[in-house]
Amino acid sequence: MLVRVNPTSRPAAVPVPVPVDAVPPRRPSRPRIHRAWIVAAVTFVTIIGGAAFNSLPGLLIDPLHTEFGWSRGEIGLAVSIDMALYGLTAPFAAALMDRFGIRRVVVVALTAVAAGALASVWMTASWQLMLYWGLLVGLGTGSMALAFSATVTNRWFVARRGLVTGILTAAGASGQLVFLPLCAWIVDEHGWRPASVTVALAALVVVPFVWLLMRDHPADVGLAPYGGTYVEKPAPAVGAATRTVRVLLDAARTGPFWLLAGSFAICGASTNGLIRTHFVPSAHDHGMAITAAASLLAVIGVFDINGTIFSGWLTDRFDARRLLAVYYALRGVSLLFLPMLMAPAVHPPMIFFIVFYGLDWVATVPPTMALCREHYGEDSAIVFGWVLASHQVGAALVAFLGGVARDVSGSYDVVWYASGALCATAALMALVIRGQPTDRPGAPKAPA
Repeated sequence: MLVRVNPTSRPAAVPVPVPVDAVPPRRPSRPRIHRAWIVAAVTFVTIIGGAAFNSLPGLLIDPLHTEFGWSRGEIGLAVSIDMALYGLTAPFAAALMDRFGIRRVVVVALTAVAAGALASVWMTASWQLMLYWGLLVGLGTGSMALAFSATVTNRWFVARRGLVTGILTAAGASGQLVFLPLCAWIVDEHGWRPASVTVALAALVVVPFVWLLMRDHPADVGLAPYGGTYVEKPAPAVGAATRTVRVLLDAARTGPFWLLAGSFAICGASTNGLIRTHFVPSAHDHGMAITAAASLLAVIGVFDINGTIFSGWLTDRFDARRLLAVYYALRGVSLLFLPMLMAPAVHPPMIFFIVFYGLDWVATVPPTMALCREHYGEDSAIVFGWVLASHQVGAALVAFLGGVARDVSGSYDVVWYASGALCATAALMALVIRGQPTDRPGAPKAPA
């Protein structure tokens, strides 16, 4: 029997074994989210937990004055000690993080904040207020200050540094947004002691997140910084205190340091020292309920988040010096109008001030950090810590002097006007900072 064969058909292919070595290895799948963003998220939550206490002082001035008879100047002195130590601790905390690691320093700091807030429940004398609020809380919050954000940003990010700086700076405002209305309600309904316990618990709750999820350096998990190339983890720095002082002495020989420190001192005076500490009691002087005034301060936090993140985006694209000048000038104008807006009820002009001021609250931080990186390279986190110290010294002075002014004159008006004039000075200082051609690590420092 004949079988007809199709001439176009081909014999079936016989599989040929391929050597294993000839098969290219599969590339490991890259994680969808870079670990740097997880570290940034933990940092954000940590700052919120540590910032819970910052919601209290403005709410407790009147209750402490009523219960213990302490003057507003005495209470303001305790707040000023807290703010001063917050700033003076920051540069040493940055160096300690280089020596002992971020996780250990932050866990100890959160514990100190919780201890100070909890111990204040049993205080009976004003010196105890200065010890618990001033010393313990000041050291704890100072170790989680913006120098903490700068350290995380510098280690984990090369790209998007301005944006990340803005997001982490906004964490403080987020804490204000969460805790101010809550603490105001607790103080109004249950007294100031449960509010103090609440912020102590908020600090303790964050500790497990830090210990389990925070990492000190990208090399700890075998990664490169976001947007950069892989670098080995440096050896722990020894002589943290010595290095911190040396960096200060080196920076103090340059003109940009004093201009940044001076303008940032005015920034602190016109925000933490003035609005955060004295806005609620000032509004209460004009007949506004404490809960309403605290809610307005919380709304500042809402717009602060947007303003700070947007400022970080702008800092990646525009001259940081000009941004600072605009921010300070606008803030000064708004403060000059504030005394005319105080009233028993919330009205549209006051709401406009809250929105406008909130957008500008800490928008100064991303461009200030950028200028520190530009001028001081690898030492920029410690230099920014010292610049932040000046911020808090300015805040401490106004927290104390604002209370004294209220005791003496019966009004806060002179403090608002003086702060507005100081902001105009800060705008001029920002404009005269000399620029650098590069912001690479180790960039040459500007001459004095």
